[in-house]
Amino acid sequence: MSELNRITVDPEVCGGRPTIRGLRIRVKDVLDLLAAGATRAEILADYPYLEDRDITAALEFAARQSDHPVLRSA
Repeated sequence: MSELNRITVDPEVCGGRPTIRGLRIRVKDVLDLLAAGATRAEILADYPYLEDRDITAALEFAARQSDHPVLRSA
């Protein structure tokens, strides 16, 4: 089941950047932590207002953003 409903975009929150459930933590912040080697458990311990499904949502959002059609010339 998709968790994308946890990603919100509001021009009044974090300059309109995608955030987790309207909280002031950007999807990018979660992705940066994961890329730096933080585990889910570490992230959840440091940000107790986040839920495991929020991390899944951030990863799903990133995966969808990176998907694009391949254009081929004739």
